[in-house]
Amino acid sequence: MIRLTNVTLARGAKVLVEGADVALNPGERIGLIGANGSGKSSLFALLRGELHADKGEVEFPARWRVAHVAQETQALGRPALDYAIDGDSTLRRLERELVQAEEAQDGMRMGELHAALADAGAYTVRARAEQLLRGLGFPHAQMQLPVASFSGGWRMRLNLAQALICPSDLLLLDEPTNHLDLDAILWMEEWLRRYRGTLLVISHDRDFLDGVVEVVVHIDGGKLKRYGGNYSDFERQRAAAVVLAAGQAEKQARERAHLESFIERFRAKATKARQAQSRMKMLAKMEDLAPLHVSAPFSFEFREPLRSPNPLLVMEGVDAGYGEAQIISGIDFSLQSGQRYGLLGVNGAGKSTFIKTVAGVQPPLAGTVTFNKGLAVGYFAQHQLEMLEDRASPLLHLRRISPETREQDLRNFLGMFNFPGDMALGPIATFSGGEKARLALALIVWQRPNLLLLDEPTNHLDLETREALTVALAQFEGTLVLVSHDRHLLRATTDQLLIVAEGRLAEFDGDLEDYRDWLFKTKLKPQSEEAPQPAPKRSPPPKASGNRKPIEPRIRRLEEKMAKLNADKKAIEAKLADPGLYGAGQKDALQALVADQAYNARELAELEAQWLALQEELEQQA
Repeated sequence: MIRLTNVTLARGAKVLVEGADVALNPGERIGLIGANGSGKSSLFALLRGELHADKGEVEFPARWRVAHVAQETQALGRPALDYAIDGDSTLRRLERELVQAEEAQDGMRMGELHAALADAGAYTVRARAEQLLRGLGFPHAQMQLPVASFSGGWRMRLNLAQALICPSDLLLLDEPTNHLDLDAILWMEEWLRRYRGTLLVISHDRDFLDGVVEVVVHIDGGKLKRYGGNYSDFERQRAAAVVLAAGQAEKQARERAHLESFIERFRAKATKARQAQSRMKMLAKMEDLAPLHVSAPFSFEFREPLRSPNPLLVMEGVDAGYGEAQIISGIDFSLQSGQRYGLLGVNGAGKSTFIKTVAGVQPPLAGTVTFNKGLAVGYFAQHQLEMLEDRASPLLHLRRISPETREQDLRNFLGMFNFPGDMALGPIATFSGGEKARLALALIVWQRPNLLLLDEPTNHLDLETREALTVALAQFEGTLVLVSHDRHLLRATTDQLLIVAEGRLAEFDGDLEDYRDWLFKTKLKPQSEEAPQPAPKRSPPPKASGNRKPIEPRIRRLEEKMAKLNADKKAIEAKLADPGLYGAGQKDALQALVADQAYNARELAELEAQWLALQEELEQQA
């Protein structure tokens, strides 16, 4: 058990946690949430032994192995696959000791180490590491590339792979989804649900938290409060508590009435498409959580566009890319006023390239893009934050856009985005990534666009700021194209899905649950080689109940093969336990047995992966 008793933790003069008490049970999957700067990462440092409590006690079993994701990666020449395996430091230590024992010709020690390596999973580790890397988005061909050849975001994925491969009793994950696309997030959710240790995760992705955690610990006002259930359960419990708070009833009634009015208007024009219906359900849930919107640190809304030309733009025979590199070809696409698209696709497929071409930032390589004269684009991308000037204040950034507006009006507007008083007047050099993202959004909102192009707008935002953005986008009266790995945001704000795959843009006929099913049947299906990519346009998957009988015989056949391999494994281990095998003249026999053991382990791991996949498919059909 992890127990914090009367813990006070400060960073410099700032007290983060004061007199906090909480108990976490072994094997629980816990989400640690709170506003940016509330002390989440500092609590992780406390559990890693890198910080000490200013007061109180932190207790958990001394024998527990703690795994976490390193925040920095050196530009190493080591292959990515070997770097991932390095996360299992015990295994690497045993390998080094075996080399030393072989050099010393210490047969007894060699036998002990071979047995220890077998127990540590040495003969399956490469297969497990390959499966981890593949799930995190690394093609098989890239696994032997040096770490130095990968960008910062992909190196963070390698660090995540190290943490996941490390045998651990306590796994600490701080924003693990930040550098992942939706495919990798869905894969990691499945992996973490099968993790047998105690998981403590910091995340601002509510769907990820809903899919993984069963307990939420909330840092609020320097205290830790434990809630049973996932993030949605936590929200409902908090909303009920907020309703009881004095002085909130009138504001909550106004917020609920505002949302009800919008939802009724949306219901009147919503189609029966699966994605539009998903949005309908999400909006109804947001209405129930109106009390939380009222108590959030800030909220804002997109002002109605000044005009709504139709169509906004037309793309005919467009090839999109950079220089000689064509990434998407043959785009025929018309963007009509009021349409709301979510854009899906793996990292590198071309989502950002498409957005840049629609925004007019990147000219097409071929074909024509016709922009309506009344088009007003609001474009948010990660490089937008880099274009903000560190020495300038939020007020100066806004004044450059609108020099004729009164200063007080500009300051009132910035106050809506939580830049009050002196914060609006000082340089943004010390701003966090989340604060800069908020400023970039404020600059877009001020310009009253009729087309919003948002490329991962939530990467630096905390949960409460994400919710404010979700509510604002849900009620935006213009046209929206959104790239995001935040499924809650996609569900609440988009009515149609597009997918970029195999160099083409196509409609995705289904909702996000269909997309998840498609991924696990294709790209994320356990296998040794890359899964072939099917055509992206598809119908919702057929009901699978008729396939139940063919699956069960396949499971039985796999179980028979696994039983035989397990019997062979025991026989090999018995021979390896014989001290006589490590005497003089037995080197060839020993090497042959070790090779047999490695082959047996690989075969068993492959069959177990197939067995798990079939069991999951069978459960889905039940």
